[in-house]
Amino acid sequence: MRVTIAGAGAVGRSIARELLDNGHEVMLIERNLAHIDGESVPAAEWVNADACELASLEEAGVQNCDVVIAATGDDKVNLVVSLLAKTEFAVHRVVARVNDPRNEWLYTEAWGVDVAVSTPRMLAALVEEAVSVGDLVRLMTFRQGQANLVEVTLPPDTPLAGRAVKSVVLPRDAALVTVIRGGRVIVPQADDALEPGDELFFVCVADVEDEIRSALTS
Repeated sequence: MRVTIAGAGAVGRSIARELLDNGHEVMLIERNLAHIDGESVPAAEWVNADACELASLEEAGVQNCDVVIAATGDDKVNLVVSLLAKTEFAVHRVVARVNDPRNEWLYTEAWGVDVAVSTPRMLAALVEEAVSVGDLVRLMTFRQGQANLVEVTLPPDTPLAGRAVKSVVLPRDAALVTVIRGGRVIVPQADDALEPGDELFFVCVADVEDEIRSALTS
């Protein structure tokens, strides 16, 4: 997969290293010449250009990329990059960094954003996930709020102890995708028994989260 990252600060470079380690091709676009440091991510392609300029993106070959990540520290820039990537170059997947949570409402399909990543929101969710037992915690939102990844850790007194996965009646538009038990990652099968301490991960629409809570406590 070929990925373009707009913004080669600490965040952009870290993302680039992870993607390169996973075997992807990465191009970093950075307009500030002082931030161009090829030695920090030597396997990446570096381009000194303004990612908000259509001509610069075309010259860099963004049209040949599968994914664009807008990772600058400026929300206005990230939105412009996202819009250009989606509308002018028809990039299949656009991921944008949210710097100020107050601007998160702008990161929608109207601005070309497929996935908005808000660091403050993710950190808060991870803290909740670490300390909450028995409560449903929203970890991540997909596709402009159309679906969420939510997690619940079954408490010691869970009524689901020993019951099969198939006995948990979930609402429409919800699916149990993973169970983490100790150091194991389990793809749940219908006859698998649930245990206290299991971490259950669901993908669902927001409207049915209360129904999932009810299904886990009955």
